[in-house]
Amino acid sequence: MQIIGLAGWSGAGKTTLLARVIPELVAQSLKVSTVKHAHHAFDVDRPGKDSWRHRQAGASEVLIASSKRFALMHELRDEDEPKLAQLLARLSPVDLVIVEGFKSERHAKIEVHRTANEKPFLYPDDPQIAGLVTDAACNVDLPRAQLDDIPAIAIMMLALAIPLADALRRLTGEV
Repeated sequence: MQIIGLAGWSGAGKTTLLARVIPELVAQSLKVSTVKHAHHAFDVDRPGKDSWRHRQAGASEVLIASSKRFALMHELRDEDEPKLAQLLARLSPVDLVIVEGFKSERHAKIEVHRTANEKPFLYPDDPQIAGLVTDAACNVDLPRAQLDDIPAIAIMMLALAIPLADALRRLTGEV
């Protein structure tokens, strides 16, 4: 399993970019998973549904399954938010895991930067940034692609992705 992250300020287009690049990678017969960081409380369940009632009753985990998919909901209650390394360890094996967000974690990342955001670059302040996807004219010593060049971005992601074991070492500070 290879890991690469997408990091950038809110509004830079990370989710839109992922929605466009995933089909490009899947068309190459790659199995792709994503890990997305949410900054706010979120819920994948609906009040009144059986799984929601199980969680409200105090279940620590609720796994709901059908012939099409399954979802595991883990209630943190008073636990700390899990670190990226813990979440990656829970994934089933695939060819590539793309991490959206988690910009303060120490994994290999591609910065997504949009000039209309009027935000500064994360690079060079984040040494984990290994590539840049932007609409800005800039002179950086990193692999770079334009925001709309999906084939080039897919190639960059595959070239800069690192093995899971290396990512876990970085994330846990063993490097």
